[in-house]
Amino acid sequence: MRMRTLLRLRTATSLFLSVMLSLTFAPAQAAAQNAGHYQYEKPSRDGIGKFYFGREISHVMGHLGAGWLERPKREREERTDLLLRLLALQPGDTVADLGAGTGYFSLPMARMVGAEGRVLAVDIQPEMLAIIERRAREAGAGNVESVLATEQDPRLPSGAVDVVLMVDAYHEFSHPHEVMERVVASLSPRGRVVLVEYRGEDPAVPIKPLHKMTVTQAEREMAAVGLALTHKHDDLPLQHVMVFQREDMAHQR
Repeated sequence: MRMRTLLRLRTATSLFLSVMLSLTFAPAQAAAQNAGHYQYEKPSRDGIGKFYFGREISHVMGHLGAGWLERPKREREERTDLLLRLLALQPGDTVADLGAGTGYFSLPMARMVGAEGRVLAVDIQPEMLAIIERRAREAGAGNVESVLATEQDPRLPSGAVDVVLMVDAYHEFSHPHEVMERVVASLSPRGRVVLVEYRGEDPAVPIKPLHKMTVTQAEREMAAVGLALTHKHDDLPLQHVMVFQREDMAHQR
């Protein structure tokens, strides 16, 4: 009788320890898995010391830089009007403006998709979203929805987004792999990702190196989450416009 009781106690103790060990190490294992996408070194002046496919991730421009996004000469310098035309948005589209900032693109896109469409203005900074909400109210743009994202999750609806636009924002994402995995999950069957970045191949583009990207680097990073380049527009004075779709959709073209 005493032997059976001891065996039961040992069995229960072993089960308890197994459960506790699994609870202790599961978060650590998950963190290690995520860390596998990145390398860490001493940060440069403009970077955070975190590298993705050899590219150091840059610091985020805070909400105090909102005035630069809305500078009067931006349209002339960057031909933002041409970029909007290149998007070829359709009435009824659902568009995500990822890293929306002040809503510089969110508001004109809201007019382009019409009352039946919607624009999801996504940012991790509540201060930026407050600016967008105020501007949308003043413009009567009821189809603009602000979305407070996290550094790892843009909080987009699954399978529902026709266009995800990222203008000079992706290079600042501290967790690009995790964010883009969720972006891919958000795409509708015909969904596409439009990545706009200053041309990293061109030393004449007067932007700090960590705030620029080459097409080769962009393709490498997008391929890691199953996206393939389908179009590249070099119509803009300073930036690449790169269009990506899921690899299975890209092969059907």
